[in-house]
Parts: sequence; C-alpha cells; structure tokens
Amino acid sequence: MKAQVFRGVNQLSYEEIPVPEILSDEVLVQVQVVGLCQSDIKKIRYPLLNPPRIFGHETAGTIAAVGSDVKHWQVGDRVVVLHHIPCMHCAYCLNESYSMCEVYKTVTTTAGFIPSGGGFAEYVKVPGHIVQHGGLMKIPAAVTFEQASFVEPTNCCLKAVKKAQVQPGQTVLITGAGPIGLMFIMLVKHFGARAIATDLLPSRIEKALAVGAEAAFDARDADLPAKINALTDGMGVDTSLLAVPSDKAFFQALDCTRKGGKILFFAEFPDEVEIPINPNILYRREIDLMGSYSSAYPLQALSADIVFNQRIDVDALISDRYPL
Repeated sequence: MKAQVFRGVNQLSYEEIPVPEILSDEVLVQVQVVGLCQSDIKKIRYPLLNPPRIFGHETAGTIAAVGSDVKHWQVGDRVVVLHHIPCMHCAYCLNESYSMCEVYKTVTTTAGFIPSGGGFAEYVKVPGHIVQHGGLMKIPAAVTFEQASFVEPTNCCLKAVKKAQVQPGQTVLITGAGPIGLMFIMLVKHFGARAIATDLLPSRIEKALAVGAEAAFDARDADLPAKINALTDGMGVDTSLLAVPSDKAFFQALDCTRKGGKILFFAEFPDEVEIPINPNILYRREIDLMGSYSSAYPLQALSADIVFNQRIDVDALISDRYPL
C-alpha cells in the first residue's frame, strides 16, 4: 500500500509499505478521507517526535478486514476511527478526567512504524482496545466520508464548549477563526449563544461572519474592548475561547471578558512561552482560567449526532482536498 511516511522535520516520503497485519481482535480500515489537523502539521514541521511515523488521526473509511474474534463489525462497514479511547479504570478515568488517562494518550492506531494515527496511508489498523470500547462509529448512509472525518475535531471543540458551560443567551469571544475557531462559532451558535470572533486575516474574518458569528474583528484593532463592550451592554463577554496560541490574544481576552467570566485555553502554546499575570486581576474580577485538551469520551455520541445530523455545517470547513 502507499503511505506518506514522516522521515524527519519537513520530510514526508510517499512510499510503498506493507499492509498492516491484524490480530484476532483487530480491524483493518481502508482510509477514504483523513483530515489534516494542525497538530499533524506541527509534528511534521518541528522536531517533536522521532521518525519514522505515519500521522493522520481524523480518519473515516471502510472496514477491509476483521479479526476472528471481532463481533458486531463486518467488511464493508463505513466507519469513523477514533484514535483515543481511555482505559476506564485508572484514577483519572474514575474521576472523569478521561483525557489524562495514559491509555487514552497513547496512540495505537497505526499504518506501520511507531503508532501515530496512521491515517496518511491507504489502510490503518485499529487495535482491539479501541474496537471493543467504542473507538469505531458507524457512518450513516446519508453522511459522506468527508463529513464523518469531522467527528473527532467536533468532539474536541464540544468538550471545550461544555467545560466552559456556554449557555443560551451568553456571548462568547473566539480568538482565531481558523478551522477550530470556525467550528467554535458554529457550536456556540448551536447551543444558543452569540459568537464574536477575531483574526488577523480578512478572509477568515469574512468566513467567521459567514458561518454565524454576530461580529468579527481584526485582532489588531486597538478599539476591540470598546467595540465588544458596545455589543454586550458594557459587560464584556461571558466566555473567551483561545483558539490561537498567542499571549496577546490572552491579554485581549482578559480585557474583553466580564467580571465573573471564563477564559479557556484551547490552543497549545509553545513550551517556552510564559504569561505573566497579576493574580489580583483574577481575584478581584473573579475570572476563571481553564484548559481543555483533546476530546471527551462521554461526548462521542453527541459529537456524532451533531455531525451526522448536520446540526453544524462541517462542509463549510473544507478548504482544500489533496490526494494521498
């Protein structure tokens, strides 16, 4: 089979490699569509992981083979592959912090080499743990593979929206209107809140408005806090979702978030970045700072419902299509 093999920083090699062999409890999926996640790009561009690897984790495809012990799945089934499934019995899982579980964090879906997702290949092997515990989801006939590939990133964004307890009637500031920021806008609107977006690119500002933002501004606008105050009766937004790893975006969010509001870090910052803050700002204004990493196991069904039933328009998030 063909695969794009990571051979080093900025080196993807289009190679012929063996089709993965499956064990009795495993499933082999023929990849139809895989999303290109920002985390994939980061792993390719920076010396974060040792080669060789095959990345790609927003995967949708067709089951090509099933192990002898696999039940409920058949060759030809159209499926979403979820690469993170928790163990359900460690201390983190028992406290419902599923994404902190070591089993969850350890990627085991693979097309070969060091398991790293495997979606950038013609076939990917899904291990028994994932097959047995909800890591395959059947795609309804009316849903395209492209749409289905959005279930995993939708889960990640949905987890953040739920963690921030976004409520109907609230106003949410979303810093960054890339694919994740745009998905945040659609989810915030779906749950009955108003979205305000910022970005540096005019095309993304226009796109934010097109997918449902009530307002969208250039992030460099010095009058941004005043404009947001005008849109929120002088209060500021209830919640800010940081979809870009920018200290400037954080301080901007701090200026725009109301007393008693929340700021959620969604984008991963470079490790060397430190943000100095006077703790009295949080104390006196009762601002909650929180983080949201990856997806949430309990939200799998809701994420699939949102995508499969077109409660948000994931087709609007597709900008380009590339062959393997």
